[in-house]
Amino acid sequence: MDKFSQVGNQEIGAVEELYQTYLSNPDQLGPGWRHFFEGYEFSRKAYGEVSLASSDEVRIQKEFKILNLINGYRQRGHLFTRTNPVRKRRTYTPTLDYRNFGLGEEDLDQTFHAGNEIGIGSATLAEIIRHLEATYCESIGVEYLYLRQPELIDWLKFRMEKSKNSEEFSPEQQKHIFYHLNIAVSFESFIHRKFVGAKRFSLEGTEALIPALDAMIVHGASLGVEEFVIGMAHRGRLNVLANILEKPYSSIFKEFYATDYEEGISLGDVKYHLGYENTITTDHGERVKLNLIPNPSHLETVGSLTEGMARAKIDHQYHDDDTKIIPVIIHGDSAIAGQGIVYEIVQMSLLPGYKTGGTLHLVVNNQVGFTTDYLEARSSTYCTDVAKVTRCPVFHVNGDDVEALIFTTRMAVEFRQHFHSDVFIDILSYRKYGHNEGDEPRFTQPLLYKIIAQHPNPRDIYAQQLVSSGIMTQGDVETEIKHFDQLLEDNFEQSKLIDKLNIKNFLVSAYENYRFPDPCEKYHVPTSLSEAKLNELAVKINYLPPEKKFFSKIIKLTDERKQMILSGKVDWALAELLAYSSLLDLGIPVRLSGQDAQRGTFSHRHSALVLEDSGEKYFPLNHLSENQAKFNVYNSPLNEYGVMGFEYGYSMTYPKGLTIWEAQFGDFANVAQVIFDQYICSAGEKWGMMNGLVLLLPHGYEGQGPEHSSARIERYLSLCSNYNMHIAVPTTPAGIFHLLRRQAIGNVRIPLVIFTPKSLLRHPKVVSSLQELTSGSFENLILDKQVKSSEAKTIVFTYGKIYYELIERREKLENREVAIHRVEQIYPFPSEEIRDIIYNNNKTNRFLWVQDEPANMGVWPYISRKFPDLHLEVVSRPESASPAAGLVEKHKKRLERILEAVFN
Repeated sequence: MDKFSQVGNQEIGAVEELYQTYLSNPDQLGPGWRHFFEGYEFSRKAYGEVSLASSDEVRIQKEFKILNLINGYRQRGHLFTRTNPVRKRRTYTPTLDYRNFGLGEEDLDQTFHAGNEIGIGSATLAEIIRHLEATYCESIGVEYLYLRQPELIDWLKFRMEKSKNSEEFSPEQQKHIFYHLNIAVSFESFIHRKFVGAKRFSLEGTEALIPALDAMIVHGASLGVEEFVIGMAHRGRLNVLANILEKPYSSIFKEFYATDYEEGISLGDVKYHLGYENTITTDHGERVKLNLIPNPSHLETVGSLTEGMARAKIDHQYHDDDTKIIPVIIHGDSAIAGQGIVYEIVQMSLLPGYKTGGTLHLVVNNQVGFTTDYLEARSSTYCTDVAKVTRCPVFHVNGDDVEALIFTTRMAVEFRQHFHSDVFIDILSYRKYGHNEGDEPRFTQPLLYKIIAQHPNPRDIYAQQLVSSGIMTQGDVETEIKHFDQLLEDNFEQSKLIDKLNIKNFLVSAYENYRFPDPCEKYHVPTSLSEAKLNELAVKINYLPPEKKFFSKIIKLTDERKQMILSGKVDWALAELLAYSSLLDLGIPVRLSGQDAQRGTFSHRHSALVLEDSGEKYFPLNHLSENQAKFNVYNSPLNEYGVMGFEYGYSMTYPKGLTIWEAQFGDFANVAQVIFDQYICSAGEKWGMMNGLVLLLPHGYEGQGPEHSSARIERYLSLCSNYNMHIAVPTTPAGIFHLLRRQAIGNVRIPLVIFTPKSLLRHPKVVSSLQELTSGSFENLILDKQVKSSEAKTIVFTYGKIYYELIERREKLENREVAIHRVEQIYPFPSEEIRDIIYNNNKTNRFLWVQDEPANMGVWPYISRKFPDLHLEVVSRPESASPAAGLVEKHKKRLERILEAVFN
């Protein structure tokens, strides 16, 4: 912002100081002051020398009062716009009346140089005000002066003030706009007639969104955009699917009355949640890929996936060129103001690991939530005030003024492409019916809906405008409406010929080489690696360039890892890094993010090494070979919901890579429960959508209290069915090595939830031999090698950290009568192997399920419900509401009771 805004009504001496600055070094001033003084100099030379201290001082003061008025319009004009089609705007004071700026009626016809500031040259005060009113107080309101970069402010200022925030469209363009308004309005009207009372969450009241999206795509394509990724909730989704992504009308109509799906979709979803992808041809002949991501009813959740999908394509398809793809999120006004994930996404937007080159945010502002009026739905002035977190421009546009909306949308695309910034467009409109078509809105908004009932739709408003200007006749309008209605009727008849409903899978081409698992199969992938390759990779990931200055403890750590490899062993961290390096060596990219992912919450990983003298980060995994794939590891912001959704979208888009999200502690993942419930566990059944995202959730009872012990295994198991994910609790370095490789190398793409250790990361017994990496694969069940089942009086099945405590107690007691088997994969559960052990050992007296968690948590609730025929006896902590005790001594006592119950 230039110095003008700091002056206001200050003494004229401040102006003299600015003038002297202009004479000595004009580049120090912003463009507003430069232009003004250029005009002043021109006048001085034309009419003779005039001193700022002369009798014309009053005149000069008025010039600056007008500049103050101009600044007032730029800063507060959005408060006085004509942007609400069905309500009077709230009143704000002081207004922008020229009298509030020290000007009088006698000044209206006087000519002032201040007109140069808005690009109209010397002009009367009345002309200046008319120009400002047209620019800032008509159908478009703008918030932008809080942007910190003067270049961005000047770009917007010039673009808007030069055009008065409007555009002259040719008759052909106006007919094109009418066409898109007509198909939007007629589509909703047709469905309303054909499927009376059916839920569709119509776009009625904001139909101008359709021509706006069309303009966004066409203009974006002309600027080099090849693809758009769209995330939106259910409001208007069917209209966008039909009239933007060109999903066949007949398919949409069939979704209203179909009774069954074609094979491949077991349960499906309601029609206004479905996704779609298509490559369309614009009116100018460009081919553009459009993606509309499937979404749940959790309104803003899909925004995080939208960003993740766009980033994956930027990284792997567009070679880091973010101008080739634009993420678009279509919000509701109550949702963007009320849902915390919006804030999370906005905060992520400029971070290296999550930026996408700018997102276009379009708000379908119905001015009401389900039944909640906007005055009860937020404390902020606007629903879009979250945009100010990252200082992005916001446009508030009257949804009845389709030309204004198209002009704004095109400008937003240009701004995004030029400055790689988010842009928000708040479309002030209304909702013709209630929250859904069966809802009665007059219960809660009787006055508003009395106005809405009498208000014409945007198409009819625009048609009247075109008829009045002679662009179309009333006959032309009626004919176009009639022709499109007939097209819809023909498609409705075609829908009757469709036997079973086919839901087109999302991202079909990306998953040509991948599959869902067969519910009956025992999934096995060879994941061993030669000792020579392991040694080669170990040398490279533990190499520290001598010219770089590393922290002494890092040098010590890498030396220890080198010695470990030489001794033929690996610990957890080394096995994990070897898994990553082996995949990178195969050309499989690895992306890992989480709040402490680079170092690891428990300081075990150290995948990014910070130099002592510069703060530079060195990534050993990116120095394997010239032909290796890229390793990206990011410390994420302190949120779970937004980041996990982002990584899910990333993994969904690029199945070839290994994408991992790590929780700081496993129980923190419940902040992202929506992603688990609505996507991770159910997207396959609802939408036929595969995803190979890996979740690392630290879990283990170590006396740290209720909040850092349990990652809530029981919750994830309650979501498991029909082989929809893998859940594992590996207890060996070899286990994590094979498990990560299996996820990336195999051709099955379902989520993998890994409950990872904490203290076991450094436990002396948690070590694997190189031979365990050079042979075999991931073991779902690890049998006891010390005590054979056939010789045991007690057989224990367990998992996780408590296995090592059981072993330690057995060794201490020198007990040879208890066999302890580890279940490494919890889902699918290795029930057949366990059943064989139980039924083939008739001499065994006790078969125990031992776990660290309370009996109502952990794995026991799942297996007791699913496999009662195993007749296992549970040994655990007693049932409780809280996962763990707060006192360490109480924790130890409960653990001791478990151990005594097993061995006594």
